[in-house]
Amino acid sequence: MTGKIPQPFIDELLSRVDIVALIHQRVPLKKAGREYQACCPFHHEKTPSFTVSPTKQFYHCFGCGAHGTAIGFLMEYERLSFSEAIEELATQQGLTIPRDMPFNQGTDHKPLYQLLAQAANYYAQQLRQHQAAHRAVDYLKARGLDGQTAAAFRLGFAPPGKNNLIQFFGKNTSMALMSKAGLVKATEGQYYDRLRDRIIFPIRDGRGRVIGFGGRLLNDGKPKYLNSPETPIFHKSQALYGLYEARQTHRQLENILVVEGYMDVVALAQFNIRNVVATLGTATTTEHIRTLYRTCQQIIFCFDGDRAGQDAAWKALQTVLPQIKEGRQARFLFLPDGEDPDSLVRHIGPDAFQDKINQAQPLSEFLFDKLESQVDTHHIDGLAQLAELAKPLISKLPESTFRAMVKKQLDERIGLTTQIPAPPPEIQRPTIRRPPQNTRTMPPLRRAVALVLQYPEIAQHSLPDHWQTLNTPGIDTLSTLIHQARQNPQTTTASLVEQEPDPKLRQHLARLAVTEITVQDDAAEQLRHILNGLLAKNQREQREQLVQKNQPPSQMSEAEKQRLREMYQ
Repeated sequence: MTGKIPQPFIDELLSRVDIVALIHQRVPLKKAGREYQACCPFHHEKTPSFTVSPTKQFYHCFGCGAHGTAIGFLMEYERLSFSEAIEELATQQGLTIPRDMPFNQGTDHKPLYQLLAQAANYYAQQLRQHQAAHRAVDYLKARGLDGQTAAAFRLGFAPPGKNNLIQFFGKNTSMALMSKAGLVKATEGQYYDRLRDRIIFPIRDGRGRVIGFGGRLLNDGKPKYLNSPETPIFHKSQALYGLYEARQTHRQLENILVVEGYMDVVALAQFNIRNVVATLGTATTTEHIRTLYRTCQQIIFCFDGDRAGQDAAWKALQTVLPQIKEGRQARFLFLPDGEDPDSLVRHIGPDAFQDKINQAQPLSEFLFDKLESQVDTHHIDGLAQLAELAKPLISKLPESTFRAMVKKQLDERIGLTTQIPAPPPEIQRPTIRRPPQNTRTMPPLRRAVALVLQYPEIAQHSLPDHWQTLNTPGIDTLSTLIHQARQNPQTTTASLVEQEPDPKLRQHLARLAVTEITVQDDAAEQLRHILNGLLAKNQREQREQLVQKNQPPSQMSEAEKQRLREMYQ
């Protein structure tokens, strides 16, 4: 992603995108008057409360409150970043994203993505065609993989030899760029292919772009598995193997199983267990956890049952604790000795393996079992030690019902009966359609902002003189919206909202954009009526201040008397 995307381009992009068509490709919509409806994709409901407006180019759920533009929908539904959503929409519309020049230098990663995509295609071709690839094919078949699964994960083969990939790209490709992409390494000034005689596992980002590779060695050398090095677009602490594939298979994942190896992910997919990801030879990081919780509400960590697996699980528990907010869960699955997910699913079958996933140990149970194994709970001092070990861990949990329940469980385990304050009530969003807001109780200026947002064309009409001089909170926002709408007569609600740089104010505008207001007559006339009312109120307040300041009136200066006469005209 290069530089800052100019706002005019975002406005142009939103004006071209048909939000109804965009959402309908992912969530079937039905016509409902001037708008379209569906059951909300962001929460479970039986009665449709998710509405898409083609005129406003905006979506809103009256059940859970989700709302936004085409950009926001892609960010929420596809789990994309803002820049990725912009790129996705621009690609669909055949537009090239311009960049603000001061931010361009050194940040254009498109050549890296293109190079890695070509490398992935090369490796896949070698798996099918290279004379030495039979060893890789035999290995994959021995692990029970079929061609369909291998193709879904774009598995490949890096032939033996030091410069096969270099020769494939030829002299026209910069060695510096290949090195930057992690494809080659230099030894004593000579470049060599980084991955050689290995089965290749392409690692993809949320948009399906190849960002790096993992390679499984076919001979007895070391290391058995080798990943791409850190690059401008590949960071092991953030990337998760198989996440893109899992999202493509399941739009709404109930949970995700976190395993340790590439082959575990691919092998489980072979048995139609596709909600699986793997860390890339690193412990689970906070970035991994955040990425996973943006995808689903429950993470299941899968580890070997030996000491190393227990230690890895304990590290994962400590990492996940601060991320356990309302509704989120974490569980732990420990495998029998000598088994990994790949081998176990072949021994017991996918149904029995799924049963083990469903019976995974809850976080709180694993936490207390681990701590109790370190102390003697048959004595008071051991129970006291248990409390001292548990309290710092419980304190990492955010304030929530879950934290209160874990604290209560600790008290029960150590024999305390202290009364726990009632947990805060769960925030439950209604699943019924909200009635229109009583416009009589809506502050006038807020209603004026809502009118301009929902009917941008009224900004082209004449407005009362001097309305911009009003000293009323929010007048600057209204002035900005009207100016933007006048600058671009074709603007939409979505564009006006997205132009606001302040995230908090943007959220406020988004709510006003979907607030149901009754327009009994011409919207432009209502806006003029509101502004005239505010001007009249402002004049009354000025008169009162002038009179109160000069008691009796004889103390007024001639200028003040003239000003007062003008106010009463």
